[in-house]
Amino acid sequence: MHFVLTTLRPLLHMGTGALILLVCIGLFPVIVNSTVTPAMAAESPASNKKKGFSGTESCRECHEKFYKRWSPSHHAKAMQPFSTDLASAMLTPQPEEITIGRYRYRVDTAAGIMKENGPDGEKTYPIAHVLGGKNVYYFLTPMERGRLQTLPVAYDVHEKKWFDTAKSGLRHFPGLEPDEPVSWRDWPYTFNTACYNCHVSQLDTNYDLKTDTYHTRWAEPGINCETCHGPCDEHIRVCRQAPEGKILKDLKIIRRGRDFTADQNNDACDACHAKAIPLTEGFIPGDQFFDHFDLVCLENADYYPDGRDLGENYTFTSWLLSPCAKSGELSCLHCHTSSGRYRQKNDPNQSCMPCHKQRVENATTHTFHKKDSTGSQCIRCHMPMTSFAGMRRSDHSMIPPTPAATIAFESPNACNLCHDDKDAAWADEWVRKWRKTDYQAPLMHRAELINAARKQDWTRLSEILDYIKLKDRDAVFVASLIRLLRPCPDPDVLPVLLDAAKDSSPLVRASAMESLGRFPLKTTRAVLLSATGDDIRLVRIKAAAALAGHPESAQTEEDADFINKATQEYISTMKTRPDQWTSHYNLGNFYLDSGDFSSALSAYNTAITIEPRAIMPMVNAAMAHSRTGKNKKAEKFLKMALAVSPDNATANFNMGLLKAEQKKTGQAEMHLRRAIKADPKMHEAIFSLGMLLAGERPEESVDRRPGSGSGRAICE
Repeated sequence: MHFVLTTLRPLLHMGTGALILLVCIGLFPVIVNSTVTPAMAAESPASNKKKGFSGTESCRECHEKFYKRWSPSHHAKAMQPFSTDLASAMLTPQPEEITIGRYRYRVDTAAGIMKENGPDGEKTYPIAHVLGGKNVYYFLTPMERGRLQTLPVAYDVHEKKWFDTAKSGLRHFPGLEPDEPVSWRDWPYTFNTACYNCHVSQLDTNYDLKTDTYHTRWAEPGINCETCHGPCDEHIRVCRQAPEGKILKDLKIIRRGRDFTADQNNDACDACHAKAIPLTEGFIPGDQFFDHFDLVCLENADYYPDGRDLGENYTFTSWLLSPCAKSGELSCLHCHTSSGRYRQKNDPNQSCMPCHKQRVENATTHTFHKKDSTGSQCIRCHMPMTSFAGMRRSDHSMIPPTPAATIAFESPNACNLCHDDKDAAWADEWVRKWRKTDYQAPLMHRAELINAARKQDWTRLSEILDYIKLKDRDAVFVASLIRLLRPCPDPDVLPVLLDAAKDSSPLVRASAMESLGRFPLKTTRAVLLSATGDDIRLVRIKAAAALAGHPESAQTEEDADFINKATQEYISTMKTRPDQWTSHYNLGNFYLDSGDFSSALSAYNTAITIEPRAIMPMVNAAMAHSRTGKNKKAEKFLKMALAVSPDNATANFNMGLLKAEQKKTGQAEMHLRRAIKADPKMHEAIFSLGMLLAGERPEESVDRRPGSGSGRAICE
């Protein structure tokens, strides 16, 4: 029998939304051999004065009132140079060292340094910049090759205490193995890579791939006026030249608020407040979000199956679940000012009054809590606040409390956040008494489908497909289910995907395109061809990537033009973040699907160079060598992968196939069994092992594991 190596297909992107710890793999441990003085650390990068941009001070001349509102805001102070004045005003001294592994850390706020004591003695790191401040202060230190690295200790503003940065960010992922902290020297804690451009204004990362060096520059720390309003040079010029008292029709500036639709206002905020994957570096307010970003949804374990946040809160995914947001009328600026403050901080119910007057005015009837109690505040039930890594976050889905989800998935619910002396069963009993209809049922149904799809429990496939086809289904859940369906072998998935490819939501369409790539049929090719001309970039590039794996067929000159343009957009997208190994890995997959094995190998090798512990590019590099008949080189890459992760299911599976091809049955069996042990649902490995054993030991090709039933074939 002929065995063919299989690519490791999950596409792992890291971008804005993956700020820290979404993937726990490190990069290039940095050793600092000399002490950098605080004076050196305080120097900011050279000004990044971009053409057309004037800087915040230029706005002050005419907009003093707004400047005074903005300057003390958390937007303005999203990043600040460290100073002793800031330290004395905002920080308390660290009372004792924090031990992390073999090292002990203490921040000296007066000196502006962090001391590290470990096996190599004492090292000193200067504090150059401070991130955040609403909930947590993080501290940056300059490292080699132009990196700004987040220090391993952070400061909780509310608790006024110092804590272990990485440990605080560990997920508990219900039902999965415990997470492990990332070293503070690894790339997820590199400001230039992970924090992207949401803490400074007019950023240029300036990464040199050849030397693995950053020359990062920005115009101003924090989020300045021109981040939301665009470059102001022309605005200032025309206003100064205008006759006194004349109101100009064209102010040569981006005016949000009333001049934007609700979606445009939201998208301008979502460019930072989303767990997103950047496609370009060219987003400006007024653009559509999905022309510049992809979005992480519930296919990711960073969300509970019902959509509540498990990790960092970036708002946009949960916001899209909100019935209020779906109305198309509500924007971020309804509740927040452009500098991020709450408009109705003292009486938050007033934010809900315009649309929900009857319920707000008759709060007790609606909430079953006393009128002036916290239980009658809309946000307490519909936007409950939880915390993660010291960061407080409000649930922007605005869906009602669902204690049933707490019972099923450990998801937080508003009732027990207040009544923390009671359990979820108690809360569930009360909400069922209060409501005649079971409002939790539809919420639980879609959460159960996500949970089943995550576990690849295809016994509920018909329900999953039925939900995707519903007219009033939720786009985030549909996109998430489509993404989770990729490993499902059932042919009934295809017609549902073809229908989803015509959906009004670009998020759903793009998810469908990516999944259609595994069906190389004329019907799917026609749909993908059409999608390369979609109005939204995300859909076009997903279609182009999917077409790479389809056999070429006769096409018109117009079709070829659309494909070429979408393909170039895709390649450009993958080069947007050249400092991230996943960009090169995904580009390698595109070239591999296209049959360009040389380019694929080059991309995979770059990914491995950037991240020497990345398993996926190693496995797919083996695939590329295998397809060109270079099995020795394929084996070399699989050995690299297994050296990093001996129990990796896909690496063992592919090594098993390679050993079977080499007629080394014993080794093939060993690796296939390891693959099945690591992933009992890897049907390809079960089938391959059954076929391997059928010729020599047919009695062993039957699965006799407890609970499998008598005589079930292992290759079934």
